[in-house]
Amino acid sequence: MSHTTRQKEKLIARVRRIRGQLEGVERALEAEASCAEVLRQIASVRGAVSGLTAEVMEDHLREHVIDASSDTDRRQGGEEMIEVIRAYMK
Repeated sequence: MSHTTRQKEKLIARVRRIRGQLEGVERALEAEASCAEVLRQIASVRGAVSGLTAEVMEDHLREHVIDASSDTDRRQGGEEMIEVIRAYMK
């Protein structure tokens, strides 16, 4: 997917921040932090993953649907997004 290639470094940086947040959850659990603190950290991870998902979905729609080079490519991009949304909503 060309849009992920163009933004590769930015996306990888976001993934690395999310990994750091997950490691923070692990440390909190190991340190027997309060459940409220663990839940706050989990909520932060969830928000970060949701933000990353939204960004990649938006880029996909822009690249493969809105700016598609042909109706065939547009249809394929739309079908791919439908599959992703179905998986995401499970």
